Amino acid sequence: MTARDRVAAAQAELLRALLADGTPPEGFDTERLALQSRSLLAKRTRVMASVRPDLAEALGDRFRDLFHAYAKENPRPTGIGYRADSETFTTWLHERDHLPKPRPRRRWTVFKSRKPHP
Repeated sequence: MTARDRVAAAQAELLRALLADGTPPEGFDTERLALQSRSLLAKRTRVMASVRPDLAEALGDRFRDLFHAYAKENPRPTGIGYRADSETFTTWLHERDHLPKPRPRRRWTVFKSRKPHP
């Protein structure tokens, strides 16, 4: 394993500890990592509430706890924006019956008249 590979592995381990409740890497202060992890989760929660205020309103007091459960299961992948993350969260909520299933959209059809209008 090259030095670059070792650094990449250590970085991945640190990210798992911060974002996905992973085991803290050797040599890191576990209390400080836990504090930073909570801070990052709080930031992600605030951003989600601002991107989808309708979800925060619909879920009320349950929003924070449900989002934290979702975030622990679904760390936000690199390159995925907050809007895509919000869609994944919405799907997660529907799959677990925390939100009613969306009603199917109506398809509107425009009919052309066979006779031209005067």
